[in-house]
Parts: sequence; C-alpha cells; structure tokens
Amino acid sequence: MNQKHLLRFIKYKLKTVPHEEVIFRDGKVLTLEEVFKSLNLTGYDLSIDTLDMHAHTDSFHRFDKFNLKYNPIGESRLREIFLKTDNYINGKYLAEITKQVFEDLESSKYQMTELRISIYGRSYDEWDRLAAWVIDNKLVSHNVRWLIQVPRLYDIYKKNGNVMNFQDILINLFEPLIKVSLNPKCNPKLHVFLERVVGFDSVDDESKQESPHRKYAPAESWDFSNNPPYSYYLYYLFANLSSLNHLRAKLGFNTFLLRPHSGEAGDPEHLISAFLTSHSISHGILLRKLPFIQYLYFLDQIGLAMSPLSNNALFLTYDKNPFFNFFKKGLNVSLSTDDPLQFSYTKEPLIEEYSVAAQIYKLSAVDMCELARNSVLQSGWEASIKKHWLGKKYMAGGTEGNNIEKTNVPNIRVNYRERTLQSELALVEYYTSLSH
Repeated sequence: MNQKHLLRFIKYKLKTVPHEEVIFRDGKVLTLEEVFKSLNLTGYDLSIDTLDMHAHTDSFHRFDKFNLKYNPIGESRLREIFLKTDNYINGKYLAEITKQVFEDLESSKYQMTELRISIYGRSYDEWDRLAAWVIDNKLVSHNVRWLIQVPRLYDIYKKNGNVMNFQDILINLFEPLIKVSLNPKCNPKLHVFLERVVGFDSVDDESKQESPHRKYAPAESWDFSNNPPYSYYLYYLFANLSSLNHLRAKLGFNTFLLRPHSGEAGDPEHLISAFLTSHSISHGILLRKLPFIQYLYFLDQIGLAMSPLSNNALFLTYDKNPFFNFFKKGLNVSLSTDDPLQFSYTKEPLIEEYSVAAQIYKLSAVDMCELARNSVLQSGWEASIKKHWLGKKYMAGGTEGNNIEKTNVPNIRVNYRERTLQSELALVEYYTSLSH
C-alpha cells in the first residue's frame, strides 16, 4: 500500500460513511466526520502533501521523526482509525484496505508477500484479538503469509504498568501459542492463523544507546525501568521459539523462523547476536564495516533481505549501499520492500526496488533471477510451494538443486557460487586443522 492508495481510501470513507462512529476520545464517541472537523479538515483538503507520510530528507538519521510519519497528517487518531487492528471499530478499515492489497497481489499472480503485523507482548489476549481480526475479516490469500514483528518496547510497557518484568512479555508472547499447539480446539481461530504465520521479527530503533552489562538478570528478575539490550531480546525470542518449534514439529504443525531487523544502525554486536540466533535478517548494511562478521555471514549463507531505497531515506545513501558489493561476493542477499507507505511512490514497491537497483548497478537478467531465487529460499513459505517455484530438488544446493526451467538462473552461475563457497569452507577447515 502506498500513500495514494491510503489517501483514496480515506476520501472514499469520508464521502460514503461520514456518520460512522470510529473512535472514543475525551469521554465521547466521535464519527469520522467529527474527527475531521476537529482537525479543521475536509475531504477536499486531503492530498499526498497533507497526508505527509513519506520519509523525506528530514528523516535521515532521525528515526524519531521517521516514526511520526506513521501518523496520517501527523495525527495519531487517524493512525488509530485507519491503520490499527485493535481499535473502536475492531480494525474494520485496516481489514478493508488490506483486502484491496490482497486483490492487487492476486491479480499480479506472480507476486507473493510476507506481511508484517505487530504483537507487542503487553497483554495476554493480544493473540486472540489478532487472530480474530484476520479470520473474521477473511484476510487469507494464496499470495500472502504473515510475519509477526515484536517491537522492543519493554521500557514503555513497564512505565505504563502493563507488565511487571520482562518475563510477563515472554508469557504474553508464547504461552498462548503453546496452549493452542497442545490443544487447537481451545482457540480454533488462532490455530488457523498460525498456519499462515511463517516467522518472527524483532523491530525498533537500533541506533538507541544501550547500557553495557557484565551480567544480565534472568527475565523474571528484569524488573528495571530501562530496556534490555538487543542481544537480550534476541536470546529470549530464539530460546522460546526453539521450544515452541520443537513442540509444533512433534505435533505435525508448521514451525516459525526468527528473521529480525539487524545491522541497520547502532551497535555492531547486534549482527553477532543475529548470526548466532537467526535464519536470516533484514538490512545488515553495517556488515560493510565489519569484514570478519561479513565473512561469517558468507560462510553460513545467512540471508540478508536488503532494502536500499529504505536505507537511502533513513541511514545510508544509495551510492554507499553495500548491497551490490555483497551480491558480487556471494553473500545470500535478496531485495525486499520496507514500509512501502513511507518509501514507495507506486503501487508496485517491489518492482521499484528491482528497477532502481537494475539501473544503478546495471544488473543483468541473470542477476535479477538469482536475486529472486534467493528471495524464495530466504522466505518462510511452505516447502511444497518452494518446490513449485524452484523445482523439486531445491534443497539439494548447487547445480543439483537448480532447475533452470523454474529459476532462469544458469547452472554456470550456481556452480560458480557453490565452488566459491566450498573453497572458502575448505580453507577455514585447513587452517583450523593446523591449530590442533
């Protein structure tokens, strides 16, 4: 969804259902028309400029200003009405606009997406409400799977009295999932929703200063007012996901990947934490400054879903982005969208990423096919779907796993990547043996 899509939807609602009650504020229920009157706005005043959700130069290295761009016209009440699942109208408007996005994807036929949606961990019934929103509004599509993003906001929940300690967040995040895995009949909607969830993400402003600790208190003892560091969040997400996945695999249910945002800014240690715990990461642009960690990501082929257009607006100009350098070296990189509402100008944000990269880096057709293949491999889609896209032996690796009729990637390119990787692994093994 881009700004024009949202603008058109808001205008349509303001024109067709102005008297619909949409929000409870200051002790009374307001209609959509009353909300806009309180803002001194009419449908005629609305435009892309007044919506003001695009990340411009004022957001560069200012994540605080970027976060404000999530509020249409700078008003949090409009964000609550149109872009929240848990509000006075039970996320009705967001469900309607999400269905329109689904229809666009289904008409394009060959675009599949993993949509991110937040679970905060501040209350026990969040999963119930989210699952009900998805299932009751029939937000199910062959082209869509869901990624759960967990914002790192413990300090805010603690301040507001939502949680007593970090353990409360973990209980709210994982206990409902364990219960429904053991007994799907206790919450059928959540069980069905989880079948369409492929992974978990960890998000927040990585550039925030973190207090170094020699020793970390366990989750049940972390009742301090300050936020735990990035590595603390990732450790507990990884540990609990591992236990949950073991249980679900044993019961024959789908499992989940850990795919956090990492290395966009801030402490390089984030990338080490992600390397030890994650299937793949989003961004990873700080690897350009850390050759030894970059080498580890190469050897283990940890996925990097990179979004140069997003980085260009927030942290790193396009000409300095390491994406193409990583790709040439053989790191497992793909192109991904990131917040299309803030960064994209068209209704095809992924095509924007590919077309700009193709022009700037002069990517060949083979390059783009390889990036698309990497994207499928990094994704959390079911193995049966990946076999349809890449071929039945896609897990084999090398030329044996490459079906050129499906991927359009020549065997000579795949063979080059495989031989380069194997030679580096052999080199590491050789020098390791000398130390014994």
